[in-house]
Amino acid sequence: MKKTALITGSSRGIGAATAYALAEAGYAVCINYIEQRQKAEALVKALRDKGHTAICYRADVADASAVQAMAAHAGEELGQISLLVNNAGVAGQIQFQDITPDAWNRMFSVNLGGCFNCIQAVLPGMLKAHEGCIINVSSIWGSHGASCEVAYSCTKHAIIGLTRSLAAELAPTGIRVNCVAPGVIDTDMVKVLGEETLSMLAQEIPLGRLGKPQEIADTIVHLASATYTTGQVFSVDGGFIL
Repeated sequence: MKKTALITGSSRGIGAATAYALAEAGYAVCINYIEQRQKAEALVKALRDKGHTAICYRADVADASAVQAMAAHAGEELGQISLLVNNAGVAGQIQFQDITPDAWNRMFSVNLGGCFNCIQAVLPGMLKAHEGCIINVSSIWGSHGASCEVAYSCTKHAIIGLTRSLAAELAPTGIRVNCVAPGVIDTDMVKVLGEETLSMLAQEIPLGRLGKPQEIADTIVHLASATYTTGQVFSVDGGFIL
C-alpha cells in the first residue's frame, strides 16, 4: 500500500522537485497550487505517465477551510496522509519602513499560517495512526536574517521554532517533525534578484554555485525515511552559512 504525501506549493521549483522525488520513492502525491494550474496538471500527467499516483488540488494555504477541504480530498483519493511537506511560501525584498501591514500579514498568513493550517488538517489522522512525518521548509534567512527581508526572515525563523516545539510535543505519539533550510536555490523565486546579484551570491557560496531544487528534494526524501530523526533543522546551502 502506497503512503500518501501532501506537498504544498508544488507546481514548480522546490515543491515540484519534491513531489517528483517522493513519487519516485513510492508515495502517492497530492500537488498543491494556487495560480500555476497548467504546471500542476502537467506535473500530474508526467508522473502518471511514469506509472505513479498523483493528483493536484488548488488551495491557498492561508485559507484554513480550503486546506481542510484539500486534505479531505487527498485522503479520499489517495489514502491517509502520512507525510506533509510545508513548502508553500511567498517572499519579497523591501526595506522595513516600506512594509505595509497588509504585506506583512500576508507573508505571515502564507508562510507561517500555511504551516499551521496544513498541520492542523492532517494531524488528527496521524495521531490516530500513531505515526506520520511533517517536514517544514524554512530558509537560511530564518536562522541568520537578511537585510531588506525582515518579514520573510521572521516567518522562516518562526517555522524553525514551530518545528522544534512541535517535534517535542509529538515525539511520544510517533510523529516526527523536521525542517529543511535551503540556501540560494535556482528557482523562479530567486531569479527576480537578477543575474548580476545571483552571480555575486554564487561567488560567496563555498561550493561556487546556486543550489538545485532536486538537491532540496533529496534531503526531504531522506528525512521522510529517517525514522530516528526529529526536531532537526537541516541547512542545504552549499556552505553559504558556516
